[in-house]
Formats: sequence, C-alpha cells, structure tokens
Amino acid sequence: MLTRLETIVVEKPWGRTDIPQEFGDFGDRRIGEIWFSNPAGDDAPILVKFLFTSERLSIQVHPGDAAARAAGYPRGKEECWLVLSADDRAELGVGLDRDTTRAALHEAALDGSIVDLLDWRPSKVGDFVYNPAGTIHAIGGGLTIVEVQQNVDCTYRLYDYDRPRELHLDAGLAVATPGPVHDPRDTVVDPAANRMLVDGPYFRLAQLSAPVDPALLDRATGELTFVPLSAGCRAGGEDVALGEAVLLTDASTIEIDDGGRALLTWPA
Repeated sequence: MLTRLETIVVEKPWGRTDIPQEFGDFGDRRIGEIWFSNPAGDDAPILVKFLFTSERLSIQVHPGDAAARAAGYPRGKEECWLVLSADDRAELGVGLDRDTTRAALHEAALDGSIVDLLDWRPSKVGDFVYNPAGTIHAIGGGLTIVEVQQNVDCTYRLYDYDRPRELHLDAGLAVATPGPVHDPRDTVVDPAANRMLVDGPYFRLAQLSAPVDPALLDRATGELTFVPLSAGCRAGGEDVALGEAVLLTDASTIEIDDGGRALLTWPA
C-alpha cells in the first residue's frame, strides 16, 4: 500500500525564485521550503523537507528529548542535511569554531558577533551533515538541501540578522553545545551509491540508487518514507516524482531507473 503525502509549499524571505521546474511552477514566489505532511500529524516521528536558500537562515539550536519534553514538546529534534545543489560560495554553519561559554554566547547573540563564532564550512553537492541536538547551526545562501529530522516544531533562534522574529536566548543557550561539533556521520555522498547514512538512534536514513541494494531494503521496516531525488523512481508499482514523498510498508516494491536516486527513511 502506498500513501502520497500532502505537499506543503512555504514562501520565505530567504527563499528562491529559481526552483527546479520538477517541483512545480511557482512564478515569482520566493519558495523556501517544500515539506510533506504525514496523516499522523504531530505523532509522526519523522519530517522531510526540501530547502531552497538565497541568503543565510537564522542561527539556531534544537533541544534533545529530555529538555524538549520538559518544555512541553513530544520529542527533541535531531536533523541531517544532504546538499543537492550549491553555489560557489555556499556554506553551512555547524557548531562553533572554538570553545566558549554560554555567557559569552549570550553577549555574542545580542551584538551579532555570534555569526563569527560559527564553524562556517564551504559546502558542495553531496555533502552530508548530521546535527545532534544542541548543535548551534545555520544554513547559508545558495543551497538546495533535503533535510530529514525528528518531527517537532521546536526551534530556538539565537540570532536572525535583525529580521523581526522572536529570539529564544535563554532556552536555546541552556541546551546549546558551546563549542565545536563534528559528528562521525558527516560525510560526502556519491549520488550513485547505495548507502546507509543514519542508523539511529532516532531515525534511519538510506540513499538508494540503481541497482538498488536489496540488503538495504531488507533493513527497512515499519512505516517507510520514500523521497525521490530524481526522475525514474517507483514504489508499489506507481511513479513517484521528484518533489513528492510517499509512505509505504514494503520496501521491496521500490524501483529506481539507471541514473536515479532516492532517500528512504524510517523510525529507529
């Protein structure tokens, strides 16, 4: 059985007007996010988004499970990014470039110098970054990214380039890692590879390409979210296009044509 997820298109001031045609015709709208609504709503454990950026997003941090639940959320938020396209100057801010204190971070967030504390990493197609809870992070401009995350609307903004949005310094700094973060899952992904990218503890994520590795499909159990990253993807005997996502329970029905690829994610 296959369930097509509702596609939610979100305009953002940092979005782009040059979204690939496969995602739809949005005219001159500045599209920042395309994400997929699970029928289970907040009970769904995983959320997948495409992000399209023309400028830096806010500097932010997410809590882990314990801190999130103490604040009234159902779960914490860990997330990962796979870079699908990148301008020459594209970069991702992941952790800090030095150890510091929460008091110093508080002052840096107020005066904007927190921007210079981030570890800004030049980014290219195929870069994969995992952000554990507590990682201070930001996405730069000129990027198309697919993001897989724990499904919770809990983001603590530390700095937002004077955009008129609320900051959450006390809550954010209480859960932030005040130093560098280099996760062992960070890597560069060959688009032609079948590869397990995340193997828990909150979700599992695999990249699939032709010919699909049956050993990876055998590992996929429960409710599966299938997200094409190219044309030539099918599941349950139905075509699934780039810009769509579907739920299924039988990974063996996945097919990918030569040159195609997709992501498959499921709860750990």
